[in-house]
Amino acid sequence: MNLPEPPPAFRQPTPSERPWWWRFEDATGAEVDLADEDYADQRFASQADAESWIGEIWEGLKESGVAQVTLFELDRSVYGPMSLSA
Repeated sequence: MNLPEPPPAFRQPTPSERPWWWRFEDATGAEVDLADEDYADQRFASQADAESWIGEIWEGLKESGVAQVTLFELDRSVYGPMSLSA
């Protein structure tokens, strides 16, 4: 029995629906993998949403070992690396 596709409210958004995301990096530019669900795999519908989010949580990222971040839209680097140092 084939079930219909679940409505958007009940499934994870696709990358095309939320194309904006941050890559977390150490001071050398190597990617930092974070297990914290509050930070890992966050995707956003707009650049403004992504920038607002990073503005709210950057200190927590820094405490988790992230030195800089780069903003992406799907696979395109938009800008960065941007230092998290004050």
